[in-house]
Amino acid sequence: MISMSPMRPGAGVRYLFRGVMVGDGHRRAGTPLRAAQDEAGVPPGVWKGRGLAALGLAAGDVVTERQAELLLGEGRHPDADRIERELLAQGKTPEQARRATVLGRPIEHNRSPKTDKAKERTPWLAFDLTFRPPPTAHIAWALMDDEHRVVLELCDDIARDKTLARLEESVAEIRWKAGGKERDRVKDGLIVAVFRHYESRATESRPLLHSHAVVSVRARRPHDGKWGNLSADSLMTHIVAADTLYTLYFMEEVTARLGWAWEPREVTPGRRPVMDIAGIDRRLIGWQSTRRQQIEDALSVLTARYEEKQGHEPGEQASYALACQAADQTRPPKRTELLSLTELRRRWRESAIRAFGACTVYRLAERARAAAAGVWARVRPVADVALAAVDTVAVVYVMRGAFARHHLLAEARRHLAYVLRGRPHEPGLDERIVQAAVDDYTRPVGRGRRMSADLRTLYPRGTEDQAVLRPLTRNRTATQYERARLAADALAARVRAVRRAERLGYRPRPYAVAVPAASRSHPRPFRAGRKDGRLPEPGAGIDTVEQTRQTLEAAAAQVAATLQDSRRAREAAHGPRPQPTPAAVPQLHTQQPGTQHTPGRTAGGVA
Repeated sequence: MISMSPMRPGAGVRYLFRGVMVGDGHRRAGTPLRAAQDEAGVPPGVWKGRGLAALGLAAGDVVTERQAELLLGEGRHPDADRIERELLAQGKTPEQARRATVLGRPIEHNRSPKTDKAKERTPWLAFDLTFRPPPTAHIAWALMDDEHRVVLELCDDIARDKTLARLEESVAEIRWKAGGKERDRVKDGLIVAVFRHYESRATESRPLLHSHAVVSVRARRPHDGKWGNLSADSLMTHIVAADTLYTLYFMEEVTARLGWAWEPREVTPGRRPVMDIAGIDRRLIGWQSTRRQQIEDALSVLTARYEEKQGHEPGEQASYALACQAADQTRPPKRTELLSLTELRRRWRESAIRAFGACTVYRLAERARAAAAGVWARVRPVADVALAAVDTVAVVYVMRGAFARHHLLAEARRHLAYVLRGRPHEPGLDERIVQAAVDDYTRPVGRGRRMSADLRTLYPRGTEDQAVLRPLTRNRTATQYERARLAADALAARVRAVRRAERLGYRPRPYAVAVPAASRSHPRPFRAGRKDGRLPEPGAGIDTVEQTRQTLEAAAAQVAATLQDSRRAREAAHGPRPQPTPAAVPQLHTQQPGTQHTPGRTAGGVA
């Protein structure tokens, strides 16, 4: 998953240098950055993003402490010291030299008494995007051998970099003028400093492979190349869609490199499931997520208080707010003891062996491969655009009512993760699903970019879907996601029924005539002849059957005549086709009376 938090001057910058850059540990005063990183056992940070070229940096370069202090802490050029020396040598004043190194508006501008009240706020200097793989990936990374550990770290790097590339291509916007009225895509790209971490903040250290991608708020405008600030609300709006994209990329990389499969796991009853590596012992999930158990214990108390005060269960937004409150209340202090990754992995393995035995720990990879074979034997990883569009619209409509395109995009990627189970998807398939959903099953709402489900399309007149599906979306005894799944499954069943009816209708079957279903529990196929969706009058049934029979007989006669003419022309050109001798015809094996046939074994002939 991906979480986002702002970094401001003061406390945010101190947290960056004392925590994020040294593995969320505790950096002693006066300790150099590289020394603190070596003591914490974490690698140094590296630069990412296409916007580095405008600053003279390259992707993969090590993030130095001075560069981070200038760019992420002051909003200045990372090589400002050299630029200032050159300008001072040319005769510039210190104020002019410093102003030349500032990217965009100086931080001091927001603190000036001359600015209006709308600008008197602490500016954002960066966004901290935290990338975390699914829980079972942490277990496999911590308890398996070094070969699997390296591969999982590589999968995380590739999925994170792909997600960041999609953000800077299609999401990141730069704003200018009063209130950010003017917005456009960034000229070059994003400037990101990535720091890899290994453990969680639980009281007892537990494995948590994650990365902090600190995105600089500075970017260049596309029309004049001047430096400005990124739009924070654009990134925050699309953070859930980016989260599902990162998970989808990570699943595909793991499956391609290790051959593992994924399966859904219900964490909270009635809520969305999460995708886990098939074959990983579920008991290890509880061992790894001790922090989650602390949050759940506090959340149950907060939820009970909310229900007592409000008189009803919390909704989706209220549940998220209560979960954040529970996380803040149970946040433990950071561990001051600095350990290397080798020492951490040794402790984690010993702890898991004491809790669940050596067989459970040392056979993780073997069981993951065996479980993957079982998943591929029963699951066909195929993505259907039409069914995915129906599923996406139904779930998002029941969950939100009115929605935007990025809501559909996030749900489409969840659908792909579920149906593909780690198999690669065609590039742009998620966008195709969303476009199909927008074109076929939605209608605009209001003057903005909001939309809602087109009920006239989802619930056609004259079909039984309207009576069946509406109670599913309005049943308040079930959770929102349960109602969404019921509606999506019913709509998918109707689409399959329509496809079967159309497929049978196109095939010439002279002895079968399609008639309306007698039971109202089965959906009827669409009929293009009547726009109101009503059935034909009963008195026209005999005439319709007779006309259909005559049409099919005429078509069959025409096909037979065409085949006869084709055979005569072929014989005239190449001569008659030789007939096979009786000896060349294989004899079918028939079972003699009184003998017993063994399934799977034959005594000759064709089985």
